[in-house]
Amino acid sequence: MTITLGPTGTTALAGTTALTGTVTAPVAPPAPAREAPTGVAAPRTPALDVPSVAARRWGSRRTRILVVHSSDELYGSDRIVSELVEELAGRDDLDVTVWLPSDVERGALGPLLREHGARVERIPLPILRRNNLNARGLLAVARDAARTRARLVAGRFDLVWLATSACLVVAPLARSAGVPSIVGHLQEPWEGGDRRLSVLARSCTSVVAVSRSVLDSTGLSTDARSTVVHNGVPLGDPTPATSTAERLPRYVVASRWNPHKGHATLLTAWNAAGCPGELVVLGGPPAAGTGVDVPGLVEAVVSRPGTVTVVGEVDDATEWIRAADCVLLPTDALEGFGLVALEAFSEGRPVVASRSGGPEEVVEEGRTGWLFDRADVDGLADLFRALDVPTLAAAGERAAEVHRLRFTPERMRSRFVDVVERELGHALAPVTAVSHA
Repeated sequence: MTITLGPTGTTALAGTTALTGTVTAPVAPPAPAREAPTGVAAPRTPALDVPSVAARRWGSRRTRILVVHSSDELYGSDRIVSELVEELAGRDDLDVTVWLPSDVERGALGPLLREHGARVERIPLPILRRNNLNARGLLAVARDAARTRARLVAGRFDLVWLATSACLVVAPLARSAGVPSIVGHLQEPWEGGDRRLSVLARSCTSVVAVSRSVLDSTGLSTDARSTVVHNGVPLGDPTPATSTAERLPRYVVASRWNPHKGHATLLTAWNAAGCPGELVVLGGPPAAGTGVDVPGLVEAVVSRPGTVTVVGEVDDATEWIRAADCVLLPTDALEGFGLVALEAFSEGRPVVASRSGGPEEVVEEGRTGWLFDRADVDGLADLFRALDVPTLAAAGERAAEVHRLRFTPERMRSRFVDVVERELGHALAPVTAVSHA
């Protein structure tokens, strides 16, 4: 049995057959749709475990879109879900519902999606996590799968969008519930036996990968259903940091403190290079799964700990990126994309990243950043010794231009709309203002 840790602290399970077939459960036939009577306020159907939901718009039947996600945070994949939902929920011909798992703490994503105009429901979902890979946990997943299928039947959705590989268990459930269009959005690479997840992906009518690296890792790169849509982030303020040759560079790393994110590699290389400047560490332990004690690592590994500032969790990393000369992405494992690299580019900052798949499709070696082999302490230390503030500033200017050409949210959203329109077989209405009354 092989598991893959996704970017939200979830895991996708390979080698499991019990969840890949049709799960049947007695379901009452859905009640026929009713128009709102003239002059009478439209009734609300309360969402599960949700204090408030966006107002429903009445009229002719709109296309029903369901987005299933595996967390309620605001890290990389969560923010891409936010972009997708904002783009779809702003269209008057679409009715957008988002299902978030009820087994995680309430976070910032749910309220943001409601602001976008989506109906958000927190319900038990068959999301496989590291802590449920046991007999009791898998029984709970099977129970949640049966309930999810029943909700899919009752929801009469026209399209289901599965936001990460960890949500793929829902694909065969949606297919058996009669959903005509199912999109699997793969935001993390599959390694080893995880390719057996393709059994679940067969139920998808389209597969979207965040990078060519992710798509290649799945074995679906030649599948006609598959396409690559790179992530995008808004343009920031690409004003170069103060470029003086007299001072040492300032670096920042922003990620969850997962073991595979490379904090040990980074801090060991930093010390080996003589602590060449200032290093700021943002982030915190994952909501689920194993975390790394970053402050403890600094104390144990770095001979000059005063050169490292551990900030921890922040609501917005922008000010820290702007204060730095360069952003670091030292992951020791394959990376689906590395959204922080685009955030750096949007602010005119170059990136030093490991050769970990997705970042290699973003960083142009020697032009917009630099690459080193995964877990290569010596290679990263050599880069630290070689880089100076003027060199980083020049690369940052080039990075800002690449962002404008390739990695805007408008470009990403347009590609998402292309996928939805192809699945539905018709063009979508233009984006309009959404009322939250």
